[in-house]
Amino acid sequence: MDLAFMWSTFLQLLSGVPLTLNLSFTSVAFGAVFAMILALMRMSGVRVLDLIARGYVFVFRGTPLLVQIFLIYYGLGQFRPTLQEWGLWGFFREPYWCAVLALTLNTAAYASEIIRGGLQAVPHQQVEAARACGMSGFLLFRRIVFPIAVRQALPAYGSEIILMVKATSLASIITMMEVTGLAAKLISQTFRAIEIFVVAGAIYLILNFIITRIIMAIEWWLSPHLRRPPSVEPKLEAAHV
Repeated sequence: MDLAFMWSTFLQLLSGVPLTLNLSFTSVAFGAVFAMILALMRMSGVRVLDLIARGYVFVFRGTPLLVQIFLIYYGLGQFRPTLQEWGLWGFFREPYWCAVLALTLNTAAYASEIIRGGLQAVPHQQVEAARACGMSGFLLFRRIVFPIAVRQALPAYGSEIILMVKATSLASIITMMEVTGLAAKLISQTFRAIEIFVVAGAIYLILNFIITRIIMAIEWWLSPHLRRPPSVEPKLEAAHV
């Protein structure tokens, strides 16, 4: 192992970190909104909406993300005249937006099941208590159901965020120069695959370590009832003179 070369590689790969984080958090943000819609469709009780959401989750969880990226970036190029007619070609010709779209659609399928599990885990007694206090509709959802569901779903959703950070490495196959894309470029120039991939893996490890700490902090903040109560020191009695 050439430590000087690895340090130089580390500094070069750091320039890909902003794009990796950009792809991760953009797709997670859009995917969270889409996942909430899918979860509500599953729980709506309307059979048509339920079947559509089930079909979507089945397709996107059952097919590889790599295939989905290929279909969006290369496959939709076959319909260029139609996309130009609809004014969508400017979107689909950019690898960045194709990567964001593929990652968003993929994470939404997984996250919708996580969110649905969190919503169904809300204790019925707390919902009834809120209704007894006069809450209903959106107020009940915003003040009671949603905060409890987020707390229940956060550990699993944190794992999904970490998976998305690692999944951004697949964007390198459509010319995105994030960490893995830069690593592949350096390997083609130096033919030193082991050192470069070790450094790239270390960067992903550092990023995911920071993300897990942030998620743990949010989980701690949302769970005050699970914290240990502060210890109370016994008061010393005044000494008798």
